[in-house]
Formats: sequence, structure tokens, C-alpha cells
Amino acid sequence: MSWHPQYRSSKFRHVYGKAASKDKCYDCVPITLSVHDNHFCAVNPSFIAVVTECVGGGAFLVIPIKQTGKLNPHYPKVCGHKGNVLDIKWNPFNDFVIASCSEDATVKIWDIPNQLLKRNITTPKKELLGHARRVGLIEWHPTADNILFSSGYDYRIMIWNLDVEDAVLSKPVKILDVHKDVVLSMSFNTDGSLLATACRDRKIRVIDPRAGTVLQEASYKSHRANKVLFLGNMKKLFSTGTSWWNNRQIALWDQNDLSVPLLEEDLDGSSGLLFPFYDSDTHMLYVVGKGDGNIRYCEISPEKPYLSYLMEYCSHLPQKGIGMMPKRGLDVAACEIFRFYKLIPTKSLIEPISMIVPRRVSQLQA
Repeated sequence: MSWHPQYRSSKFRHVYGKAASKDKCYDCVPITLSVHDNHFCAVNPSFIAVVTECVGGGAFLVIPIKQTGKLNPHYPKVCGHKGNVLDIKWNPFNDFVIASCSEDATVKIWDIPNQLLKRNITTPKKELLGHARRVGLIEWHPTADNILFSSGYDYRIMIWNLDVEDAVLSKPVKILDVHKDVVLSMSFNTDGSLLATACRDRKIRVIDPRAGTVLQEASYKSHRANKVLFLGNMKKLFSTGTSWWNNRQIALWDQNDLSVPLLEEDLDGSSGLLFPFYDSDTHMLYVVGKGDGNIRYCEISPEKPYLSYLMEYCSHLPQKGIGMMPKRGLDVAACEIFRFYKLIPTKSLIEPISMIVPRRVSQLQA
């Protein structure tokens, strides 16, 4: 595959990115200056949450999705962490519950009120105390409600059951102690029966979280993976990382055989991380570069050549992080198939970018 347009029949060949107008953006948002390699943003149909700068601890903002325009400089924050917030994720089963993890080695679960915040939220619904060092990643289980996975710099992944009544939990349900270094990325398959991880020891692992065993391990020398992603039900993994020569690189893997990638390709020589996103309904894969303004996208097929380039959305404004709206929050009447929320710290701006598939006949849109 090459990131150069090639003619092929596809109903998504003309998909294009459309940035929102200024009045539909979120302006004057104090976006975090942290250099941690995360999205720093979480979105659902009700709210957009973004990690922010805060004196004496860690905080994030929760803004109602319809509250566009300039943000009040005194807008209340969610602030209960003693260190910088490193990751935030909305509960997929409840739009008013969000999890956050921090350098203070804790994970906190927050209830967000239905209306506009009037004051700072400082008391979490639950506090998870299990990690010995800072917690860099959290992921909700995709099919089991109130099950949360957290990964820390103590090289451990902890599984938490939030259905218990205790406000402070110090014992996880299970600990996955199979990594020799920091976990950089976690991804579930569709039903949550498998967990893929990318680790700083340059290995990709496929783990059975129930048994706590490693089913597959890739130690392919020429690809150092930073982010890994399950591609829906295609039994494939996609990873982004760097090559021997520090070029940004992508790789596609068979989840049942990680010895050699099905496909490996260098993209460019930039230094920023690549965030992958997959849409299992359209089989489209988006690759978002941190520190540049580009969003590349292609189509995935189960047979060779596997990846087919579609187009690239380009912008001169670099993104520090990115949020993704779940499918149920899209405007299907406007032919929207995906929506990103791009964090632009130089402008203190969050810019929605809609991926639109044009219709041939305009009358069908009624």
C-alpha cells in the first residue's frame, strides 16, 4: 500500500474532512501542556472532556457538547488529583460517568451532573488505589458494564469492578503482571475477550484478560510499536510506531500470528506520535499525527493489499491531542460518518472535524 491516491472502486473514495466554523468550535480552552502521549480529550454525545492546566494538582474540564464558543475563564473544573491528569475516558454505558488517572498513582471515577457546572467538582464517586507508581492509561471494558482496566508505570494492568459499594477500592479483581516495561497502549477486541498492548520493550502482546495469559507476542525488530488497535472483527491488529531509522511507520498484523507483520510501511520522518482510529462500520482506518495537522485515512480489506489509501485531511494547525465522537452522536442527516475533536493549544481551541461522505443525489438526503 502507498499513501498516494490510486483509482479503485469504493463508496468512500470521496470522503472529505470538514472543519467546523469558528462559532461551532470551543474557544479559550486552557489545554494541558503535558508531554504525555495520550489523547487528552474524551467525547460522548453529551459532553466533551479535556485535560487542562491547573495549579497545584491535576484537573480536566467537562463542557456540554452544545456549549460552543468562548469558554468562561472561571468555568468550573473537575479537580481532585494531586498530580497531572494523564488520561480520561467516558463510561460507554453511562454518558454521565467519567474515569481519570493521574501521576498521583490513583484512578478516580466521577459523576457529572446533567446541567452546566456551577462549581468545581472535587469529590470523586470512587477512588481506586492499587498502583505503586503513576497511572498512564485507562480503558473501559467494551461489553461488561462498570469494569475498568488501568495501566501504571509499575508495569501492571489492574482490572477493577466498580459495582461494589465502597467509595475507596484498594484491591483490584485481577492483576495482569506480564509486562517488563511501561504499557504504551491498550485495545480491546469487539467483545472484550482479548486485550492487545504495546509496550516500551517494543513488543506487542495479545492477552486473555480472564486467564491473565499472553496468547501472542510480537518482537519484530524493525518496528517499534507505540500504539496498537484491534480492527473490529477482522482478526487483525494495526500498530503505529517507528522504524530502525526513526521514520514514522505503520504495520498490520494477524492477531493469531504476530511473528511477521502482514504489511509494514514508512510514512514520513516526523517525530510526533501517530494515533490510529478504526470505524468497523465503514472499514475505514484514520491515522492522526500528533504535532502535525494531518489526518490520513484509508480502507481496510481482509485480503491483499489490505490497506487502500483514500485521502488526507490537511491543516496548518498542529494537533496536540484528539477526541472521537461515538457513532451515536453523529449527524447522519449531514452524511457524517466520523467526527474528531482536535486540540490546538497554540490557539486554546478545540476544533470539531467532520468526515463527510458525499451523496450522488441530493434528493435522497430528505
